[in-house]
Formats: sequence, structure tokens, C-alpha cells
Amino acid sequence: MIGRIWLGGFAAALAAASFTAPAFADAGRDARHEAGRKIYNFRCYFCHGYSGDAKTLAATYLAPKPRDFTKDDEKSISRERMITAVRDGKPGTAMKGFKGIISEQDMESVVDFVRAEFIRAKAVNTHYHTPENGWFNHERNKVAFPFATGAIPLDRPWEKLSPTEQKGKRLFLTTCISCHDHSRTEDPGPAWGGRPLSYPRNHFDPGDFNAPPPTKTDAIASASPYALHDVVPQVSGLTSGEKRGETLFQANCAFCHGATGTGRNWIGSFMEPHPRDLTDPKFMKDMTRGRLAHTIREGLPNTSMPAWKSVLKDDEIDAIVSYVSRVFHPVKP
Repeated sequence: MIGRIWLGGFAAALAAASFTAPAFADAGRDARHEAGRKIYNFRCYFCHGYSGDAKTLAATYLAPKPRDFTKDDEKSISRERMITAVRDGKPGTAMKGFKGIISEQDMESVVDFVRAEFIRAKAVNTHYHTPENGWFNHERNKVAFPFATGAIPLDRPWEKLSPTEQKGKRLFLTTCISCHDHSRTEDPGPAWGGRPLSYPRNHFDPGDFNAPPPTKTDAIASASPYALHDVVPQVSGLTSGEKRGETLFQANCAFCHGATGTGRNWIGSFMEPHPRDLTDPKFMKDMTRGRLAHTIREGLPNTSMPAWKSVLKDDEIDAIVSYVSRVFHPVKP
């Protein structure tokens, strides 16, 4: 799920920067409200939806579901409670804290925007498929709409679809699916995959020991800064424990930290906050084996660093620590 959802969110977040304010924004709407809109459209829409109703692809994978602000009124949730949730997150949910990522003023602006736009006015914030956003005559694609909305499951057999529905499914699969994912399927299959699904070039997988070195073509392509950090370091003389740690790190940790441990791979470069650079002398100079093992085991709140204690055994975590200490930066006993 991480690869599927995160990359879809990143692509859409880039598009969000060009969205125009809807007709709801009156000429007298103050700059602070529109600043809140921009923050929401960039950071909050992916789970809560552009119109605050939590009707998003991400929401279909989350339990508990993101909050549907359109069902609230001003008494059901206070401004102070919302600001606290934005600042500190909500344990046990996908709502992360934004302390250290956006300012307190921005937190207040986005909360006030949500309260005015969705809770009080129940307004439609931003439609994506509009001429202003480059979607002219989007109705021409209406045969694909049932697959985007989930009215028809994407895995319905071809022979059970009418000719028009088959045409719509082909259009959805070749064009719409890059953002809408599968929308709805009767059998979605595995919800989580430990690899990015749209790595820029050459079908790289994190931790691929046989990844070819960057080519001359890569040197002038946007993929090259990322490809360099998905090549596993070749270190001779590893102990059996360090070799075991290498296998575990590259299979589990490299997805965010990169094969090089720097966090400068495709995924890591766009995460906020960035994954730790395990080669950074300033950060690693005081790192101990116990502290690193505890971080792996328990995770780090308000970051994308999960707790691995239910996935990795203690001896496996120790092997990863040994590998990090040998290959990326020495850690203290």
C-alpha cells in the first residue's frame, strides 16, 4: 500500500500547486483564507479529499477512516482540538503531526480554512477535471467514469462487460489508472507492496544486488540522482551477521533510506520529514547500538519510520544494526 498510495499522492500533490481557487472564493476573501486553501490542497487533500468529505483512494485503505469534515458542525469539533490534531497527530490513526513541518501560523490558517469551507459552508473546494486545470471537454471520457467512480469493479471479467463498458475499461487502464489506481475491485489482492510502482527509469527495485551502474544516458536524465542511491554498496569482508543484516536492510529499510543508507533515493527524497541519512557524521557520531535498535523496534512518532517489532525479531534487528555500523557509519557500543 505504501508504494501505491504514496506515489499516487505525490503525483497529485504536484498538480495541486497549479489549482485555481473556485468560484466560492469571493473577491473579498482574505489572503489568509486562500493561504489555508493552498496548504490544505497540498498537504491534506490526499486523505480528507479536496472538498473535505474523505472520499479518496487513500481513505479506502485506512482504518479508522479520515475525518469527513462535511458531517461536522462547529460544536462537534472545536478549533483548538483541530489545531492540536494538526500539530501532534492522532495516535492509532493515519493522521500524522505536522509540528516541525509547517509553522503554527500555517496550522491555524489551514484549520480556519477547513472550518469555514467545509464545516460551515459545506462548499466544494476544488474540482480536478476542469478546463482551468487543463481538462477540456472531460465528458468525452465518460465511458471510463464508471471504473473511476467504482460503479463497475475493475476486475469484472471482460466477457461480462458490454462493448461500451469494454471501451471504457480499456480507456481507464491506459489513461485513468495512473491516478485513480484500481478504484474498486471485487478482489483487490495484496494491499501492500514493498517497492515503488513508478520508479523513473530502468525498472529499479530497492535493494537489487544486480542493479546496473548508471549509464551515460542516466547521467543526463532526472533519474540519475536517485538511481545512484539504489545501488547496493559493495563491501568485502562482511561477517555472517553483517551479511544477514545487509539482506534484511536492503529488503526492508532501503525502500525509504535507499540502498546507500542516505535517504536520497526516489522515495526518500520526497518524504517529509526525510528518512535519516545513516551516513551523516553529524547525526551518527553519538549513535549507539541500543538507540538505533530501539528506533528500529519502536519507530519514531510523527515520521514515516514505523515500528518493526512485530515484523523483525530481535536478532534480525541486531543484524541490521551491525550492517549499518559496518557499511554506513560506525555506531558506539
